[in-house]
Amino acid sequence: MSTPARAERERLCDLFLAVGPDAPTLCGGWTTQDLAAHLVVRERRPDGAIGILAKPLAGYGEKVRQHEAERDYERIVNRVRTGPPLLSPMRPAPIERLVNTIEYFVHHEDVRRASGNWGGRDLDADLKKDLQQLLPRAARMLGRSSPVGLVLVPDDAEPVVAKKPGDDGHSVTVSGPIGELVLFMYGRQAHALVDLAGPDDAVEAVRSASFGI
Repeated sequence: MSTPARAERERLCDLFLAVGPDAPTLCGGWTTQDLAAHLVVRERRPDGAIGILAKPLAGYGEKVRQHEAERDYERIVNRVRTGPPLLSPMRPAPIERLVNTIEYFVHHEDVRRASGNWGGRDLDADLKKDLQQLLPRAARMLGRSSPVGLVLVPDDAEPVVAKKPGDDGHSVTVSGPIGELVLFMYGRQAHALVDLAGPDDAVEAVRSASFGI
């Protein structure tokens, strides 16, 4: 069964092949080959993937990713396109929706927007729906690192309180399309097409906050 996560995976893989292995991304200093290798490790090497979340194991995880990145680029992209192994717990559609919709949407935009020649895009209704369902939980988790209160206001959905105001009462409202709010909360503030409202110092603090995983 096709899902928005699967559709974003396919679009990203097509883009990987179109731009080649040395294109920039929004993921630090990673090239497209580096990012593709990361996605393979995340789904096929649980021993290396745990380093994404567990900092003490980050060094080992990076070694696993670098080893994957030494493969032929088209082979790496094909491994991304194929997805997790057949018996992987990440393969069923409900789990794929939960763990891969935002992952592949964000990384698709990481490649699109790193080129410097990009604009917002109209998202499929199913993708928008899944992002709307997934954003509240993700925003509350990621919003803990916000320096002030933070409220997200999607164009077509109810507001999401990512973090309640602190003792100073300062809060920032971020408004825009659901996909842009997802990118904002996943650390792509400089490339997200959103509007921020609040005290000037609070807005600046949110723009430069370290969101993302």
